[in-house]
Amino acid sequence: MQTVVHVLYMLASVLFIVGIKQMSAVKTARGANALSALAMGIAIVAAMLDIGLHGKIGWVYVGAGCVVGAAIGAGLAMKVTMEGMPELVAFFNGLGGLASSLVAVSMAVLTWSSAGGALRDGSVTSWDQVITVVLSIGVGGVTLTGSMIAWAKLKGIMSGKQIFLPAHNFVNLVLVVVTVGAGAAAFFVVDPKETTTLYALLGASVVSSFILGVTFAIPVGGADMPVVVSLLNSFSGVAAAMTGFVLYNNLLIISGSLVGAAGMILTIIMCRGMNRTLGNVLFAKFSQSGGKAEEYKNVKSGDPVDAAIALANASNVIVVPGYGMAAAQAQHALRELSDMLRDRGVTVRYAIHEVAGRMPGHMNVLLAEANVSYDDLFKREDIEADFKTADVVLVIGANDVVNPLALSDKASPLYGMPILPAHEAAQCFVVKRSLGAGFAGTKNVLFESDKTLMIYGSAKEVINRVVEELKAS
Repeated sequence: MQTVVHVLYMLASVLFIVGIKQMSAVKTARGANALSALAMGIAIVAAMLDIGLHGKIGWVYVGAGCVVGAAIGAGLAMKVTMEGMPELVAFFNGLGGLASSLVAVSMAVLTWSSAGGALRDGSVTSWDQVITVVLSIGVGGVTLTGSMIAWAKLKGIMSGKQIFLPAHNFVNLVLVVVTVGAGAAAFFVVDPKETTTLYALLGASVVSSFILGVTFAIPVGGADMPVVVSLLNSFSGVAAAMTGFVLYNNLLIISGSLVGAAGMILTIIMCRGMNRTLGNVLFAKFSQSGGKAEEYKNVKSGDPVDAAIALANASNVIVVPGYGMAAAQAQHALRELSDMLRDRGVTVRYAIHEVAGRMPGHMNVLLAEANVSYDDLFKREDIEADFKTADVVLVIGANDVVNPLALSDKASPLYGMPILPAHEAAQCFVVKRSLGAGFAGTKNVLFESDKTLMIYGSAKEVINRVVEELKAS
């Protein structure tokens, strides 16, 4: 039976690796998700068999936990709209961190109860177990509360503005010391009667890690939430890997390492896409001024009729989607518009900026859900040179990612960030509810360009009206 367990672990590991590899391409992402789900199912079965071989297992509790967890997960996944996916991802990241913390605390109590925690005389626990338990508690706790803050900011429950405490970095340092110090000290409780001291130390470590997660996430502005969600995803993987070391489970180590590495790589890619370092994202303060309507001059407005005429007479159109498309659920209307233009012989492509939306790949997911062909989706670096030859650029709810100030104004918080150069096209239509600033808090000079017409309103309503005009023409 032990051989069967090892084979199942190996099979699950391979499926996890293949699944995460296929996640890198839009065409294979859906199948990759199914593979990863299958791998997790195999992993659960293998873990239950493994535990059953080496000791007693409360099958009722395990079965009930699986059923309840699966029901909650399926319910949330079926209920959430694609627009709310960033919040759900952040929420699930937090639950992963919580699970790692609970396992680590349980293992600490188990180790102490079975051996008195006599680490000080070197007779029992090894230092590697102390380190992995403490890291699992710390990283898991930070992941939980940090993800909940990210969830609240994405959900609109909390303000997206940066929040800094007095001596913020010093506070974080103190919390790190308490988390690590109290967690390690718990292993030095020798007298089996000292349960109060044990629980107090573990509690201090857990609570400190929870507070650290809050102070870690609150300084991050709303514009940087995609980076933070990706980073917290990496943290959840690291916490899972640490839990694997705690439980001596190779599959947890492998899968956690994969998630941790993939999340960190994605975080780095997104930081590069913003021309910023991770430290700058997490700790830098930006001015929230700028971007009000009265600061704009010579802004020209148009209507859906203007857009319909321009699109009908164009031969090369580039669409730049942003969070406004997600908020208005305009992806289906946009796909209908694209299909109509193609029927007229117009080339339509979608330019996807790596930090558009509220999570990595947000625009890709929404457009794929609307059955937009994967071949029509282009990364920024693959299409940015083509804006010069575009007849029309249609910006749907995007702001900072098309702001030319990133190229010229050294005082702008966007300076140096690679953008989609919509200003280089022959004509640009920007569909937006107002002239309000993006998350960077600075005005967008694209709106003042002689080539730009602003169309105010909900993206879905505007696109539907453009479609109606094209049908009538």
